[in-house]
Amino acid sequence: MALSGGNKQPLSNAIIDMVSTIISYKFTQLNRAEVNTMLGITFEDTTLYKETLEEGEVKGAARLVIRLLTERLGQEPSEEIRARISHMPLPTVESLALALFDFTSLADLEAWLEAQ
Repeated sequence: MALSGGNKQPLSNAIIDMVSTIISYKFTQLNRAEVNTMLGITFEDTTLYKETLEEGEVKGAARLVIRLLTERLGQEPSEEIRARISHMPLPTVESLALALFDFTSLADLEAWLEAQ
């Protein structure tokens, strides 16, 4: 994390994010409200919270798309394809969710993945 130069966020926000991260890892027995009170900030404003939320959204969307693909194609995608879907950015997973309704075979899925 760069704290100087062409920094995109002010130094104070960077420090708050760093302290929030340390607190969340060191005081795992505290709930969110207790951390907010301890720090005097809203945890939802931290980069850690935002990144964790986004990661959760991507993982959930990827799991759902993999399940839909399994139902649509009548077979579970390979581990390689599941891993590839799980590492896609959310907008790409959303595009795949729409595209899968046009798939009739695993080859359609593979062709779509290659086009991305």
